[in-house]
This record gives sequence, structure tokens and C-alpha cells, in this order.
Amino acid sequence: MSFDPDAVREEFPILKRQVNGRPLVYLDNAASAQKPRAVIAAMSRVMETCYANVHRGLHTLANETTDAYEAARNSVARFLNAATPAEIVFTKGGTEAINLVAASFGQSIQAGDEIVVSQMEHHANIVPWHFLRERKGAVLRWVPVTDDGRLDMEAYRALLGPRTRMVAISHMSNVLGTINPAREIVEAAHAHGVPVLLDGCQAIVHEAVDVQALDVDFYAFSGHKLYGPTGIGVLYGKAERLAALPPYQGGGEMIGQVAEDAITYADPPHRFEAGTPAIVEAIGLGAAIEWLSGIDRKASAEHEKALYRRVVEGLNGANWIKPIGTAPDKGAIFSFNVEGAHAHDIAQLLDRYGVAVRAGTHCAEPLLRRFGASSSARASFALYNTLEEADSFVEALGRARAFFA
Repeated sequence: MSFDPDAVREEFPILKRQVNGRPLVYLDNAASAQKPRAVIAAMSRVMETCYANVHRGLHTLANETTDAYEAARNSVARFLNAATPAEIVFTKGGTEAINLVAASFGQSIQAGDEIVVSQMEHHANIVPWHFLRERKGAVLRWVPVTDDGRLDMEAYRALLGPRTRMVAISHMSNVLGTINPAREIVEAAHAHGVPVLLDGCQAIVHEAVDVQALDVDFYAFSGHKLYGPTGIGVLYGKAERLAALPPYQGGGEMIGQVAEDAITYADPPHRFEAGTPAIVEAIGLGAAIEWLSGIDRKASAEHEKALYRRVVEGLNGANWIKPIGTAPDKGAIFSFNVEGAHAHDIAQLLDRYGVAVRAGTHCAEPLLRRFGASSSARASFALYNTLEEADSFVEALGRARAFFA
């Protein structure tokens, strides 16, 4: 199987538009990716032809929509190589998936119990654990990050101890692009009998993920970064881990039986899907995964890394650029600051030339603080970006910098 970025671009209608009179160069993919026609069509089709609420309906539309919804769960399970679709919980996003684990698992946390996180985490994988610190007396233990943006694995192992109850670490940093040694992280934690949650929101976009090979206990990701819609995400959990968790929210679907003086709960995954789910969005995510499964993931990942290298080479010798994160074999994310300019100003100037990047803290304040920055700009690449767009970004960045020279 080969990979042709120009052919892939044809499947994304939005990439044909112009911004400020120039062709759109969309480099904000780590925040949210654009959507292929396959996703747009799948979501339109269900709303136009068979929409109804899922489960328990006995009429044709309800049955057809339920089949499509559960087919999406099956697609996710295959995509992750989960042992069974029952290990796939639909959430409203990666953030809710992490909150689900923190809230449910956290009911057993006692004062002094330790949660291991890292300095490179997104706030979505920090704040829910802070809740346990505030409300239960848990202790957050932080894995430091090296100067080039890698996890200090020696320090990580030293943090694991008799009070460690959970390890929650990103598979790939949304700022640094660092791809962490997930299997090594899991093995070290399991040697202490500690479960691991991996925040996979970035990694799953750029590489194939096999949860059984990783032996990870929980894996969380969002749909909208994976070329799917917003409002839908996934929590993978080992069957035995999910079975041991109490419900996260109460309502319809997640119950077995309800009486005036007693209640029983449904088995996973429905135990964690209270109320009417994001039906159309789940079907859209399933379509995104089926579309992505038809692409050579290894070849597309190499293409994305080539885009990153093209930018680095194009900026070689530009001493006014301060990159953040230079780990070996990192993913296609280029975070940076321009000497003498605020990241927000750089982003706005780039927009004049049709180049869309993100600027701010990227929901990773501890990480930016580690590198002595209050904000940064970030160009993040997807499989539909081209070498010409990488060159356009470098050229636009040079023009933007001229305003501050």
C-alpha cells in the first residue's frame, strides 16, 4: 500500500478554500483535524435516512441506528485491537474518558495515595487528578522532562512505590511531539501492581495502537483529532478493570434494575454510557476509523515526519527561532517562540498568509513553565499536509518575523 498526500487532500473539501486571499495551509491539527467526505457523508446519511434513539427501540429506525452505533464500537475495537467491543466505552471526548477513570477509580483513593503524572501532560490529564488531591488527599508525583523533551525514565521508575495507585501519562505530547515509550511505562508500573492510563489523543492519530500489545489498562482518545466529529471520544479499558469500576454518571441505559430501595447496574460498556449517547457522532467516528484503516499508517506517519524535518531544515540557521521539544524520532509537531514577539502576534501574522497555527499554553502550563515560557506557537501536521505547505509555513514565518526584526 502506498501513500499519496495529494490524493488524500481531495477527500477533504475544506482544504480547497482560501483564507485572506491565499490558499489555506491548515497546521492546527493537534487541536482538531479536518473531516473527510466519508465522515461527512456517514453523519448526513444517518440523519437523513434512519435516525432514532439507540437500544431498546423495537421499530425499524431504532434497530438500524442501533446497528450503526454498535458497528462503530466494533470498528474502534478492531482499530485498537481490543479483546472485545465490550472494552470500548463511548464518551464525549478524550477529556471525559480521563475524567471517567479518575472519578470512578478515585472512589477508592485514600489520603496519601499517589498518582504519577508527568510534566508534559495536557490539562485534561492533570486536573482530574488534582480533584483527587483536593477531595481525597491524594498526592501527585511528577515525572520530570529532559531538556530535549523526553520523559526522564529513571526518575519515573524511582517514583513508583508502595503508595502508587495509578500512572497517568500521555502517549504523545501535544506540545513537544515526543512519543513516549508506552510499553516500557506500562511494564514498570505493572511490576509494582499499578494500573496505567495512557492519554492517546495525539498518538493514535499518527501511529497504529495495539492496546493488547501495550498491555495498557486504560487508553483514552478523542474523535475530532482523528478526522472524526467533535462530541465523541473513547475510553478503552481492560474488561476486568472496567468491571471493577463503579458508575461515573447515573441515568438511563447504565442500569440493570431500579427500585425504590435498591439499584443494580449494567455491565460495561453500557454502565458508563448514561443517557442518550452522541449517536450521530459515534457513527461519524466509526466512519473516520474505517476511512483511516484504508490508509498505510506507516507510510503516512513517515510523510508527516518528513514535513516536520522539512520545516526544521528550512529554519536551519534562524537563530531567532526558539523551538520547544527536540526529542529523537518525535512526532510531527513544531512548537516554538520567535525572539522579541508574542506567540499570539505570530499566529495572527501567519493567518494573513493563510497559515493556521495554534498559539497559547496548549493546555500544558506545567510543561511551558518547565521550559521557561508563558506561551508558544505550534504548527502541527496531518497526513493531508504537503511539503509545499511546509515551505509556505517557513516562508510566512520569515515574513511574520520581519515585523519584529
